[in-house]
Amino acid sequence: MIKETKEVYHFQSEVKQLLHLMIHSLYSNKEIFLRELISNASDAIDKLRFESISSPSLYENDSEMKVKISINKAQRTLVISDNGIGMSKQDTIENLGTIAKSGTKSFLQSLEKTKNKKNELIGEFGVGFYSSFIVSNKVCVRTRLAGTQPEEATLWESSGEGEYNIKKIVKKKRGTEITLFLKKEEEEFLEIWRIKNIISKYSDHITVPINIQNYNEKNKTYFWEQINKAQALWTLNKSSITTEEYKNFYKHLTNDQHNPLTWSHNHVEGNQEYISLLYIPKKAHWDIWNRDKKHGLKLYVKRVYIMDNSQEFLPNYLRFIKGLIDSSDLPLNISREILQDNSITSSIKKALTKRCLNMLDKLSKDSDIKYQEFWNEFGLILKEGPAEDSENLLRIANLLRFSSMKNSTPEQTLSLEEYIANMDEKQEKIYYITADSYIAAKNSPHLELFKKNNIDVLLLSDRIDEWMMNYLIEFKGKKFQSISKEDISLNKLTSNKKIKNNELSKDMLDFLKKTKNFLGNKVKDVRFTHRLTETPCVLLSDSNEMTTQMAKLFSAAGQNIPELKYIFEINPEHLLIKKICLINNDVEFKKWMKLLLDQAFLAEKGSLENPHEFISRMNELLLH
Repeated sequence: MIKETKEVYHFQSEVKQLLHLMIHSLYSNKEIFLRELISNASDAIDKLRFESISSPSLYENDSEMKVKISINKAQRTLVISDNGIGMSKQDTIENLGTIAKSGTKSFLQSLEKTKNKKNELIGEFGVGFYSSFIVSNKVCVRTRLAGTQPEEATLWESSGEGEYNIKKIVKKKRGTEITLFLKKEEEEFLEIWRIKNIISKYSDHITVPINIQNYNEKNKTYFWEQINKAQALWTLNKSSITTEEYKNFYKHLTNDQHNPLTWSHNHVEGNQEYISLLYIPKKAHWDIWNRDKKHGLKLYVKRVYIMDNSQEFLPNYLRFIKGLIDSSDLPLNISREILQDNSITSSIKKALTKRCLNMLDKLSKDSDIKYQEFWNEFGLILKEGPAEDSENLLRIANLLRFSSMKNSTPEQTLSLEEYIANMDEKQEKIYYITADSYIAAKNSPHLELFKKNNIDVLLLSDRIDEWMMNYLIEFKGKKFQSISKEDISLNKLTSNKKIKNNELSKDMLDFLKKTKNFLGNKVKDVRFTHRLTETPCVLLSDSNEMTTQMAKLFSAAGQNIPELKYIFEINPEHLLIKKICLINNDVEFKKWMKLLLDQAFLAEKGSLENPHEFISRMNELLLH
């Protein structure tokens, strides 16, 4: 006999806060506790199947996987058990007493802030076990790790009020059994029909049988009734799967309570045999920008679960794609290291990448509204594509969306196909400008010539845009051209003719000479231009120079870059230029030209090295 000694532990402080929030905030959708416990049981069975590949003895002569649910109305208990991998004593402390997740703080903050969708956060953050306390006064967990002796089992008990007890017990069968002592007001969960409805609603496509203990009134005997289909949905023929079943499976697979935007289900035969089921989510996962978080597909080999977040089957710019792949060719004992250098993996990755891009292309053609939803959530990630995947550059470019000068909204809705369709037949290039914000781009003086000539310009204001444009060289024969750079070919398309010296008055020629002498090496060149209609002057990058936005990116990354030298272009028709042209006092002339240069730098870069000096000079000149 084993003398059972009770050990008392205190919950981690985050768990206390979590329990309090869940019990008091999730009451309106309390049925999710069963979904979470069944999902955990299914995961435990998947882990056993995986571990038994190398250690078949872990099955302990019991290889028929199942989840069992039983009800005892007299004792007001609901029992959920599985014959999965089970837990050791240390596992119960780590998994049930603490939350060893970097997302704990984010979860708690989200739970406190979100008013109407708290239930959607539970499975997403992997803390579903604690939802048991929404309906229970007390929770008992009896568990034994597969491969250990019956005497090494553990009993974990808690009422969810700050502490939990652990005892050493005897448990003949491996796996985990969770007993919920239901609150008085939770009698509905003691009804078999209610439990069946919840299972059908949330867990129908769990790949392991879910059995509930029922009672035959006629024979006066108990029997086990299977509730779910317990067949891997992805193995079924597409024609036999309903839209609702695809959506429900997505929710089970991802713990996302939104319906997916679309999906692609394919059985591939030939050199490689595999099944893929890929989903495009409606909403971005809360930690999609977390660099430490692994994103990827769930991997199965011959229906056996192998690993989550397998990153080797899709490029990083498609990390928002959810789903699974079930390969018939990979070995069951595959590791991440082997996956990375595997020719089968490379071949599948190439095919899945094209499938995902085709799925997005189809979505964009089938529904502008749905594609815009996708773009608003994941557009920034897709913009990483041109730098990562030159092979599919045209496909990716076709999926990009932009703001433009002619659109009155910052929303990125314009495709490159639409831009080209609206071009003048003489226009040879796709014009764009990059800036720190949409407002800055929309009001850039560089646009004045294009407004005057009714030529649309793409307005790029995301931080990644400048980097992306280094890889987007052309689209369907049309080269991309930054309008903040010198472009001689633009003269052919517009009325922007180069100003010749013999067309200028003596005053203007003197003005130009004085300006060049004064500014010296502060700029690369000084010249007159007809590019401007409302602005006195502008800074232009040489066609071979780095753009302002690219320089900002390098600077933000801590890279040393050479000082940029701009071309200082002046509008000779502007009233302010005509006024300064008549100034004979050198000191006053220099003050005005320094002010104009600072204005041009402010418009181009969004900041000045010495804003105080700029303001003082402007105030001084205003008082004259």
